[in-house]
Amino acid sequence: MNTEEILRKLPYSPPFLFVDNLLSVDENGVTGNFTFKDNLDFYKGHFKNNPVTPGVILTEMMAQIGLVCLGIYLVGNDLTEESQIGLTSTEIEFLKPVFPNEKVTVISEKIYFRFNKLKCKVKMLNQKSEIVCEGTIAGIIKIS
Repeated sequence: MNTEEILRKLPYSPPFLFVDNLLSVDENGVTGNFTFKDNLDFYKGHFKNNPVTPGVILTEMMAQIGLVCLGIYLVGNDLTEESQIGLTSTEIEFLKPVFPNEKVTVISEKIYFRFNKLKCKVKMLNQKSEIVCEGTIAGIIKIS
């Protein structure tokens, strides 16, 4: 399965799609990026006169790229429109802010994938290749 096929199978759409493209994917991990455009709604109130991307959105981006895209790749053609992917746990440490119009890259490494549970070590880098946040994310893929 190539990166374009993975992107088409994502169960998200704007304004809740946080994947612009995938740079690489294989059975051990995935790398992708997203640019947080300044017109996204959450910037209107987080924070007044000093917009910063909320940590929950950064976590969601890491889950979409690092867990869901990799999960779609690993499951391959067994994934149907009725299949479900659910987040089961996260442990993320936030180190730097992400500002409007900033492009960030997520790098995910598979820790394990068994019994349809996927756990990954993820990190997000800014354009200076500094770590913005890092940790682990796990989820379950229900094949229908």
